Amino acid sequence: METKLIVWDEAPMMNRFWFESFDHTLRDLMRFQCVDIFDKPFGGKILPAIRNGSGEDVVIATINSSNIWRSCKVLRLTHNMRLSTAKTNECENEIKEFANWILKIGDGDMDSNENGEGNIDILDDLLITHSDKPLLSLVDFVYPDILQNMKTNRPILAPTLEAGQQVNEFILSLIPGDEKQYLSYDAPCDSDEDA
Repeated sequence: METKLIVWDEAPMMNRFWFESFDHTLRDLMRFQCVDIFDKPFGGKILPAIRNGSGEDVVIATINSSNIWRSCKVLRLTHNMRLSTAKTNECENEIKEFANWILKIGDGDMDSNENGEGNIDILDDLLITHSDKPLLSLVDFVYPDILQNMKTNRPILAPTLEAGQQVNEFILSLIPGDEKQYLSYDAPCDSDEDA
């Protein structure tokens, strides 16, 4: 077998049983080719979702609760590639400040109480403070001249699916012409009438 590394993106979101199942499958495939591979397994975001599960159920389902976790090697990203694209020192400092702010949020180093609850102060340059139409201001900021440049690779992150849908619908309302929706063959129906 030629593969040396399998990268599983968004691994913390998966239930540990997926990893264990994949590990067993690879062991079955490899057992006749590599005798010394038997004790080696196949190789941050949100925890896996457990329907109606408690916090304890979620922790038990994570990959690091699995028996194979002690054999895994964790690789961490340590170099911020965006800093190397900065054209000026001012731009580099801005990116560094933002990267450090994001890192503090991700590491839980923001001010919080003993329950882990707290407020996150949003950087001033990320706020839309004076606008009658904040969504339009946000879209104009992220996608300047959206009608002339529709292929901009910039996301607008939303806290909920509903909020993301509102942003998408607003942006679509700015684009002239008739809207067409193409569904995959396995898309769920909205009602029994569609079936």
